[in-house]
Amino acid sequence: MKLILATLLGITLFATQGQAESLSSQSDVLNYSIGVETARNLKKQGVDINLEMIMKGMRDGLSGEKILVPEKVLKKTMNDLQTEVRRKQQVSRKERGEDNKKRGEAFLAANKAKEGVVALPSGLQYRIIRKGDGAKPQDQDMIEVNYRGTLLDGTEFDASQEGKPAVLAMKATIPGWREALRNMPIGSKWLLFIPSQLAYGARGAGKEIGPNETLLYEVELIAINPHKNEITGNAK
Repeated sequence: MKLILATLLGITLFATQGQAESLSSQSDVLNYSIGVETARNLKKQGVDINLEMIMKGMRDGLSGEKILVPEKVLKKTMNDLQTEVRRKQQVSRKERGEDNKKRGEAFLAANKAKEGVVALPSGLQYRIIRKGDGAKPQDQDMIEVNYRGTLLDGTEFDASQEGKPAVLAMKATIPGWREALRNMPIGSKWLLFIPSQLAYGARGAGKEIGPNETLLYEVELIAINPHKNEITGNAK
């Protein structure tokens, strides 16, 4: 409900500022910016907005005058709006997830035929960039790694700091990482192609990683710190 009310306030501010010929103060810029972003958000959600009625409702609410609909109808209408917005978001996310899954499956099907790519029964694929000759980590270990994660389109969503390896708990990494790292000797550098079921699945992660995304990681194993609990980095 708070989101809907903030949205309605923003669109009203947008309507008011839209009548001005110029933005003469920082307050004008703020209100106009809120209006633009709110309008874009409402358009994206497919909400049918009547600016004049929104402004009348705001004026009536602020003045304390009798409103045009009973309170029960008002509350039900707002609840219905919130439910419909949520439903549309869920449908959109499901469709996005289905598209991502198909795109990922097509990519992996073509990728496994490329020279140097190893495809495992789990669906994980990798290509060795540099071979190592040290020990291999176990699930209870801490690891020091340099890494860079990208989407299929090349968008980078996460990376370790340059010159400062991330220290991670093996058990805290995604399944695709763990499976690969168990087979990586210290000094190895691999390019991982991780299907969504071994990454973040239908839930995705943050704003960057959508539902059912296939992820690419370049991972360099620097060191193993057995049985430690300290974490100074967090890989997506």
